[in-house]
Formats: sequence, structure tokens, C-alpha cells
Amino acid sequence: MSNLLSLTSAQLKHAADIKDKISALEKELASILGSTATVSTPAPAQKKKRKMSAAARAKIAAAQKARWAKINAVKPAIKAVVVAKPAVVAAAKPAKKKFTMSAAAKAKISAAAKARWAKIRAKK
Repeated sequence: MSNLLSLTSAQLKHAADIKDKISALEKELASILGSTATVSTPAPAQKKKRKMSAAARAKIAAAQKARWAKINAVKPAIKAVVVAKPAVVAAAKPAKKKFTMSAAAKAKISAAAKARWAKIRAKK
């Protein structure tokens, strides 16, 4: 639809006439149908809200309960370990072996870093 300001006066008069004819026809239609209300443009249809079936809800609830049961089954075992003596805790979970780097590996990394920095300084 074009902008009302860009229309000529003749076009505006023609549009007003058409609008009057439409309202007269709507009144006539309402009188034929026996309705006292005026007929207007229908409202846009609202999106239908999705509903989940009871079976789907039950399935989801059962799955969630199973997840919680699995988590809660592990918790008492953890509590038993925490309550036990520290020596038992250490035996239950062995400490990870600390990674140590050999002197040769350290030297190799150091030499590579020095070479990179020397290259950067040489460009300046």
C-alpha cells in the first residue's frame, strides 16, 4: 500500500468512496445474516499451543527419577568414604603420579624458546 501523502486528491476521494461502499456492503450482509454487529476483518489466528501427552510426561518423569536414583545411590558410598579414617580414603583413591620433565626435554624447550626470541629480536 502506498503512502497516503504521496496520493493525489482524486486517488484519496476514490479510496474514500470504496471504503464507504465496503461499509455499506458489510451492513447489508449483517442485515441479511441477522447479525446486529458489524462484520470486521478476522483477527489473525493464534498459534496452536503444543500439548504434551500424559504418556510423554510420564516417560520424562520416569527417566528423571531414574537419573536421581542413580545419583543418590552413589552419594551414600561417597559419604561412607568421607566418614572413614584418612588412611582408608587414601587407599580408596590413589594419588596421581606427578608428571616430571626430564632435563633433556627442559633444555630442548628452552633452546627453542631462545631461538624464537632471537628471531623476533633480529627482525627489529
